This record gives sequence, structure tokens and C-alpha cells, in this order.
Amino acid sequence: MKVQSLLTGFLLLLGAGFFVANVKLVVDYTRYQRRRPTALLTWPSQKPPYYTLELAIGVVLGFLILLKIFRLHMQAFGETMMFAYYAYLMPLSLRIGRGFYEDGIWADTAFIPYSEVGGISWREGEHHATLIVVSRLRNLARRLVVPGDKCGAARNLLRDKIGDHEIRFAGTGLDLGNHEERHEG
Repeated sequence: MKVQSLLTGFLLLLGAGFFVANVKLVVDYTRYQRRRPTALLTWPSQKPPYYTLELAIGVVLGFLILLKIFRLHMQAFGETMMFAYYAYLMPLSLRIGRGFYEDGIWADTAFIPYSEVGGISWREGEHHATLIVVSRLRNLARRLVVPGDKCGAARNLLRDKIGDHEIRFAGTGLDLGNHEERHEG
């Protein structure tokens, strides 16, 4: 009986963690729905490498939930939170259009407003390029995989945002503005 209560506690803790992840995905998708009309250049998310396995985990969890609730008459909070993540919310999050919006960049894992962009860098790949976006406020770097057919448009859009001063690099170590020390003094 002690092992069963230990396992139940572990599943409740796991369920709490997945609950937090689920809330984050719901919030992200809701923000995307509001931001979608302002899309400038977007494309579908890439499926993760083990996407089919993640969906299979969701199906197995669905059967496990049915077994625990209707046959064993046990709670299934942890399994339900994992099921919601793998079977519904993770595939739903792949519908979020990655790319450029009027007010920011939706990177692979988060949205970064243009006002928070502190630096950008490109990494070239075979069939795509990766834009590295550094957040000025959070001191984090996020990546955005840009498909090869969108690279030129993405570079032009970034150049326009920099030219319109929506993206500013002052104070980030990348300040290449008009201020010159040789004119002082």
C-alpha cells in the first residue's frame, strides 16, 4: 500500500507540473488568436522530431485514464494533465504561426516584442536559416527557424523594422549609432 501512495503522490506532482505547462500553452494559443490578424510574415511550426511518439503517448494515456477511472475507480489527475498536453495542447500549439507580426517576433518558444529585441544574428542551414533573437529585458536568446523560401522576406522585414526604429540596439553592446567619442572634448 505504501508503494501505491508513493506512486499516487508522484503522479499528482507530475500532474501539477503538466498543469502549469498546459496553462502556458493555453495562454500562448489565446495570445496567438488575438495577434493572428496582425501577421506580416508567418509559416507553420515544424513538428518535433518525435511527434508521432508524443501522439502515441497521448493515446496510451487516454486508455490508462479510462481504465483507472471506470475499472479501478481511482483518480487520474496526473494522467489527465499529461493526456491533455500530449493529445491536445501540444498539437494545438503547433498551429501557432511562427514569424513576424506587427508588434514582434513569434520565435519557436516565445513571443518577443520588437521593443525587447536587443540583438539579432543569423545562422545559415542547408534548407533554412535560424534567426537568433536576444531579448534585452530577459537576457535570453530565442531561435526562429526560417524556411528557405521566407529568408529574403524575413531579412527585408527586419531591415525595415530596424530602419523604422522599432528594433533598437542601443545599450546592448551593438550600438553602432551616430555617437562618436572622437567628437567629444
